[in-house]
Amino acid sequence: MSSTVPLIDLKAQQARIAPELRRRLDAVLAHGQFILGPEVAELEARLCGFCGAAHCVGVSSGTDALQIALMAAGVGPGDAVFLPAFTYTATAEVPLLLGATPVFVDVDARTFQIDPAHLAERIAAVRAAGRLRPRALIGVDLFGQPADWPALSALARQEDIFVLDDCAQSFGASLHGARLGREADATAVSFFPSKPLGAYGDGGALLTENAERAALYRSLRTHGEGTTRYEVLRTGINGRLDTLQAAVLLAKLDVFEEELAARERVAAAYDARLGNAVQIPARVPDSRSAWAIYAILLADGAARARMQEGLHAAGVASAIYYPRPLHRQPAYRAAHDGSALPVAEDLSQRILALPIHPDLSEADIAQVCDAVLDAV
Repeated sequence: MSSTVPLIDLKAQQARIAPELRRRLDAVLAHGQFILGPEVAELEARLCGFCGAAHCVGVSSGTDALQIALMAAGVGPGDAVFLPAFTYTATAEVPLLLGATPVFVDVDARTFQIDPAHLAERIAAVRAAGRLRPRALIGVDLFGQPADWPALSALARQEDIFVLDDCAQSFGASLHGARLGREADATAVSFFPSKPLGAYGDGGALLTENAERAALYRSLRTHGEGTTRYEVLRTGINGRLDTLQAAVLLAKLDVFEEELAARERVAAAYDARLGNAVQIPARVPDSRSAWAIYAILLADGAARARMQEGLHAAGVASAIYYPRPLHRQPAYRAAHDGSALPVAEDLSQRILALPIHPDLSEADIAQVCDAVLDAV
């Protein structure tokens, strides 16, 4: 049967914000500045205000945010970029596009975030081998929760490497009482439609505390231009955020705090009903998740398959994030040094995402929980 409880419900959200959304879009259609119109600058300022970052640069996608940040840091051939093995492909794709080498790191078995202890081992191994220069770390705030930024930042300072926060899934999350966005040298955000703060197409942003770095990001997102359009100072990309997408995001920002609270309520309800039947998500200490994904763990792959079959029969959508760790992907096998990454491999066989979005009703939540409990 078709799913009656989808993973996300953008139509329900759109109905809630329709008047402001239409007002915002009509304003863009009226002024006609479809590239870097005034809404882009307004959005950048509001994102800074939301998370406390000093500078924000809107870009065309979360992937382009990662690429621009690494380009600005001078990452390239001969450089090792450390990143978790259990995350979305873009995190590993970008270093390879720049000629650098991704070095995959295992993750914590409970929180799914990059393991600082294993990261230290991987950096030491790369230094000892002498083939690559430890150059950058991409820490991922996976599924809406923050990585262990105090440990990661301390290690990065010790090793003198550039730190990039891949916050694609977790804008709105907090760690030690502060919103994510200032934990690293730069923070990359995605506004893909399924994200907690999502556009109606691709979009992204870069956050930084450094004014010179922000200016460089603005140049790189616009073909490397200088003070005038036809002064080209460096090789850049076409990475600008569309004005229409900025308008959508401005409308959604008006209700973002409410939606984050609603996502938290859904997660708490799942915890209460499912905690004795399946392994529910562990919380990162002293943090608040944006709950982009609520992922449970089953005993093994066979149990997951039975669960998905049961959920489907009950009209409940589910998804696997991620069915294969990055070092096992065909595109990245040649870059991997063969190191064992057992936690990432184990998670890929047992993880399953349940519906989570701010428009889930009490009846929807009950339907999801009943279906999970029936399928255990």
